[in-house]
Amino acid sequence: MLNSSDLEWRLSGGAGNSNPALSLGGAMSATAVDLATTLHNLWDMVSGLETAAGDVEYRCIYLLNKSATNTAYGVAEYLAANTGRADTFIALGLGTSGISGTEQVIADENTAPAGVTFSAAPNLAAAVSPGDLAPGARHALWLRRTVVAGAAAVNVVAYSLAIECDSAE
Repeated sequence: MLNSSDLEWRLSGGAGNSNPALSLGGAMSATAVDLATTLHNLWDMVSGLETAAGDVEYRCIYLLNKSATNTAYGVAEYLAANTGRADTFIALGLGTSGISGTEQVIADENTAPAGVTFSAAPNLAAAVSPGDLAPGARHALWLRRTVVAGAAAVNVVAYSLAIECDSAE
């Protein structure tokens, strides 16, 4: 049976990357993303200039099935809670590299990844889904943070990323 500890979020940016700001695609990192801490630290503080003009930034993380024997069936990812702000919000998009591929690299945090469609994914019914993750398989997930022009400055954008799947008994 698959345990919740078998599914692990990882940064992108190469095997040795531990800097969330450099999680801009490429190979999966060995650094795990702690949903309680690192997930929120993927983003920099929004400056006064960025809030005045508006800002859109991107990050890429991977979901890894660490199980040696169990498949995660029908993986679904969604935002169990978005930021609660009308002027700053997160959206999700499946990577273009497919299951266990290496995701494209973007030039900088303001460059949109090519071919990725983003969704608010506010609940399980509207989740993004890569399909099944066999033992040892991974997939890339892009996150987009949008700060609307004229937004209030914010140091931390709190949101909650959820995963649901089935496993065989």
